[in-house]
Amino acid sequence: MDEGKLIIGFESGIVVLWDLKSKRADYRYTYDEAIHSVAWHHEGKQFICSHSDGTLTIWNLKSPAKPIQTITPHGKQPKDGKKPEPCKPILKVEYKTTRAGDPFMIFSGGLSYDTVGRRPCLTVMHGKSTAVLEMDYPIVDFLTLCETPYPNDFQEPYAVVVLLEKDLVVIDLAQNGYPIFENPYPMMIHESPVTCCEYLADCPVDLIPALYSVGSRQKRQGYSKKEWPVSGGNWGLGTQSYPEIIITGHADGSVKFWDASAIMLQVLYKLKTAKVFEKARCKEEKPSTEIVDEDPFAIQLMSWCPESRMLCVAGVSAHVIIYRFSKQEITTEVVQLLELRLQHELNDLESPEGGGDQTPAPPTPSTSPSPQTAGPQTHTSSSSNSSDGMRDNVPCLKVRSSPLKQSPGYQVELVVQLVWVSGEPPQQISSLAINSCYGLVVFGNSNGLAVVDYLQKTVLLNLGTVELYGSNDPYQRQPRSPRKSRQPSGGLCDINEGSATSEDRCKSPTSDNRDNSFSRSRSSSVTSIDKETREAITSFYFCETYTRKADGGLTPSLWVGTSLGTVLAISLNMPPAGEQRLLQPVIVSPCGTLFRLKGSVVRMAFLDSTGSILPSPFEPWYEPNAPANGEERDKVRKRRPVSVSPSTSQELNENQYAVVCSEKQAKVVILPSQTCVFKHNITETSFVLRADVVQMNAGICVACFCANGHIMTLSLPGLRPLLDVNYLPLTDMRIARTFCFTNLGQALYLTSPTEIQRITYSQEVCENLQEMLGELFTPVETPEAPNRGFFKGLFGGGAQSLDRMELFGETGAGKAPRSLAQHIPGPGGIEGMKGAASGIVGDLARARIALDERGQKLSEVEERTAAMMASADSFSKHAHEMMLKCKDKKWYQF
Repeated sequence: MDEGKLIIGFESGIVVLWDLKSKRADYRYTYDEAIHSVAWHHEGKQFICSHSDGTLTIWNLKSPAKPIQTITPHGKQPKDGKKPEPCKPILKVEYKTTRAGDPFMIFSGGLSYDTVGRRPCLTVMHGKSTAVLEMDYPIVDFLTLCETPYPNDFQEPYAVVVLLEKDLVVIDLAQNGYPIFENPYPMMIHESPVTCCEYLADCPVDLIPALYSVGSRQKRQGYSKKEWPVSGGNWGLGTQSYPEIIITGHADGSVKFWDASAIMLQVLYKLKTAKVFEKARCKEEKPSTEIVDEDPFAIQLMSWCPESRMLCVAGVSAHVIIYRFSKQEITTEVVQLLELRLQHELNDLESPEGGGDQTPAPPTPSTSPSPQTAGPQTHTSSSSNSSDGMRDNVPCLKVRSSPLKQSPGYQVELVVQLVWVSGEPPQQISSLAINSCYGLVVFGNSNGLAVVDYLQKTVLLNLGTVELYGSNDPYQRQPRSPRKSRQPSGGLCDINEGSATSEDRCKSPTSDNRDNSFSRSRSSSVTSIDKETREAITSFYFCETYTRKADGGLTPSLWVGTSLGTVLAISLNMPPAGEQRLLQPVIVSPCGTLFRLKGSVVRMAFLDSTGSILPSPFEPWYEPNAPANGEERDKVRKRRPVSVSPSTSQELNENQYAVVCSEKQAKVVILPSQTCVFKHNITETSFVLRADVVQMNAGICVACFCANGHIMTLSLPGLRPLLDVNYLPLTDMRIARTFCFTNLGQALYLTSPTEIQRITYSQEVCENLQEMLGELFTPVETPEAPNRGFFKGLFGGGAQSLDRMELFGETGAGKAPRSLAQHIPGPGGIEGMKGAASGIVGDLARARIALDERGQKLSEVEERTAAMMASADSFSKHAHEMMLKCKDKKWYQF
């Protein structure tokens, strides 16, 4: 009420009331415990203090001897009248009043010491009720939102803003139970740690509305019914008109889809992949087959077809889940499951037996039916242990056996799990790709690759990396251990001739038992020779192209890149679309080595003869759970996959370009002749972490991010360097794991465990950056000040203003000594500051402020001029009247 009164609380427990006008202390209040915060009552007659022993003391302004009330909100009250037990410190307290009812006391901390493991809390005391609100993270600060900005009026609080270490929460004080407001700005990309992310710009326009429609049904209950109360600034206008989506995979197995089209990041939909598996209720129940102790459901890789909305994720426990998008809710009685043995080793391979088949029978794992008799495969568990006690044919996670209710959105189509082989866990998956046109999913690790038909629920191919080469293996490979006498026989197998032999046949229950001796004697240690000869699958690409030099036409194919720089092709013989696709098998035949690069293969893409990019063929989205007799079902029957590869020029058997980027170099190879037309060595001293073939407004290019921090772009198909910027040296593997490029010059990565950093190398976006930035504040009219009552003004109890310049200016306080503060100019001086603050928005703001100031000064000048004219006019009138009165008088008249 009186701006001349100031309270200062000292940590020692002393509070001093200062009178600023008389420059002396009026009162001094002393308490035994340290003070953490003080707050005024709005009438200025009382104040409240919070202390280190968990107490609140309320003081009357003119009674410094002792507090009028002492409260220990969370302390146990003893019966014999003794002091309650001390509690944790109350770090901050706010005291807000209402016209109609009791005041609000809001404070952080103050819990009793016996509440071990209790999360940080905010306490709201209103009348006789005390509500303890638990927070997910430690409280940094909080602020009560009130109806009036004036401190000398009833505050009427309606919300509390709580700043946590990793979040911002707003609590509704006007509703029972104090629910929180639903935050329109997602603060929690790291609700569970982000393990991988993908970024898609210029995606189909109907995708964001579809994800939002199913995500809006996931809204959690218990939020306040009111709108978000903070409405400060304005968003900038982004110049791009294309939709953008970010997908984040998390450590708890969840996948989140975000709308990144505007400056703001908006969550669209959340998918929980862990629902597919049985969860251990306690640590004792954890199966011994888990290869990771923490976060067994963590997402490692994601492959997404935005046109068909098919999604495939690979997890840390060597599992792959295929999802289909649906707007209908369904209940899946039995989750479809395939279990795979993907453990190929050199000394397990026998020389091929003579076979006259021209097409190899696809290798069949022990738990999968052969493609010729393929039906939907349900969960059939294999033997868990072999005769000598080693773990065998056991997956790392157990798929749930009870019915699974699947809400609208992404619904499980198929689960594929790699199993233990003779006491060794499966290797984690290193590459993944899905294609909706062919109905195939392919994944690979350091042992080999597997091709799965998710429509027929069968395994089409399960080969070790060595077997992909056929008889033309370019690398001299040794047996796994030098101590073993068994050497591999001459040629491994020529897959092109059709006499394929895979480890899965050897390990199949229908074959003989010659493998048992090797599985028992195999050493589980990984030797240095094994590390050198092990070749991982690192990259995939589906396309309709030429797979052999003599090809006369385009054929569906899968291209495979390995960690030793080899690019191989697998030909796909697809049955006709429709019902025959579900009945006839897909014939998969490896074509052997095509060409090699230096370093591990990172990315592959294909261009047509004009240099335009050829995306993978896709199938348009349809509703998979449409009613049996509805129109949607008829549309499903009539649908045809969209093959984007053969353009009008391609039908004339014109050439294509294959673009391959490895850790060290990029190559452009012309097909079908398979001759290298362009080659560029990207880096000699470092290596490429991420590379993508991206579409820009002016054309397409290869964008690369190197471990030494350089971002480079190369033109296609000529591979001319366009950009080389030293951006960010690799200091954390999190950056390497999450960095990704997308179309139109955008890229992103996780700059810290809790922040996504979005960057651009597009000139158009850079030029419009100032317009994209928003305004933090928007001007709001100040509400009217509270009326000062007659009696309050009469008896001096009302608000009293204070002339601050009179009190703190040089006349009242004197000049500050020169030694008190010394001005040290910065390196850029005022000109540097002006340059740093320049920009269209800054200039406009400064011009607006200058105009306002000029207008105010002009209005002040006009008012002064008018006042001077009025006073001059009155003076002339008085002077004229004096002259008339004194005209006829003489000096001597009395």
